[in-house]
Amino acid sequence: MSRVLVTGATGLIGNNLVRELLARGDAVRVLVREGADPRALGGLAVERRHGDVRDAAAVGGAAQGVDIVYHVAGKVAIGWRGLDALREVNVGGTEVVARAARAGGARLVHVSSVDALGFGTRARPADEHAPPDGRIVVPYVITKREAEGVVREEVARGLDAVIVNPVFVLGPWDWKPSSGRLLLAVARGAARLAPGGGNDFCHAADVAAGLVAAAERGRRGERYILGGEALSYREAFARFAEVTGGPAPVALAPAPLVWALGWAGTAFGVVTGSEPALNAGSAVLGCLAHHFDDRKAREELGYGSRPAQEAAADAWAWMTAHGYVKPRRGRRPV
Repeated sequence: MSRVLVTGATGLIGNNLVRELLARGDAVRVLVREGADPRALGGLAVERRHGDVRDAAAVGGAAQGVDIVYHVAGKVAIGWRGLDALREVNVGGTEVVARAARAGGARLVHVSSVDALGFGTRARPADEHAPPDGRIVVPYVITKREAEGVVREEVARGLDAVIVNPVFVLGPWDWKPSSGRLLLAVARGAARLAPGGGNDFCHAADVAAGLVAAAERGRRGERYILGGEALSYREAFARFAEVTGGPAPVALAPAPLVWALGWAGTAFGVVTGSEPALNAGSAVLGCLAHHFDDRKAREELGYGSRPAQEAAADAWAWMTAHGYVKPRRGRRPV
């Protein structure tokens, strides 16, 4: 039995991880902010500590006496704005957590993103050594790369840390919801035109198992891609339409149209103070193929991933059961 601390325990990956750890019999402590959604941890036998990852005192106290720190917390906002706010949480928070883990002699499993890597294609997927693409200057991407730099600096100072880079994650226990919003968009017919890019899609439970394997078998200072099924967005939207009962995409959206709509969204955000989901940043990423080779995690960690449609079906069934959506008559998740 391990004594562990999980940050970001109310999010999609973090909540699946907490449930995986409890099923294994580990003693789980979580660091959650005041006002966090209480449903995510309801009925779970975890020790709760309240605090923000930017608060060194709160993090240091929570990290005392644990063997492993899973740093899952982070701010996700795929847009062209908000660099300072993202940097404060994703970079500053990671620095606080990494220092606390080093001070307490705990192993750190840092949850990054494949967005921190260089992007590959389906024919030539990127691996853990792919250099970052300098064209991608979306604030979220910038801060995930900087956060990895912070972890590597702490490793040089003696921290025992492993970095994991999940692809696009779908699954149950998505309380916010986060990636589940894509399924809702497909269900209501808001994804009839698909951007020309693509992504790899995986199940949150597989990622949770991969994080545990990284803690147990990952090599110090290494990063591991936790991959999934490679699909174009048009293919993905079609499969999600089968799951949700929504309309399938009818065509590819030309890149200039996607970019124009994205910049219009960003301009609208400047006026309203809230950048919409379709903005300049998400438009750029949506038009790119970003696919990854997870051979290293499969060989060294025993990582495995199930089909994207199964991940989407489990996510949709959970969302339906928890009141995020009403199932269509005569249709059940497949």
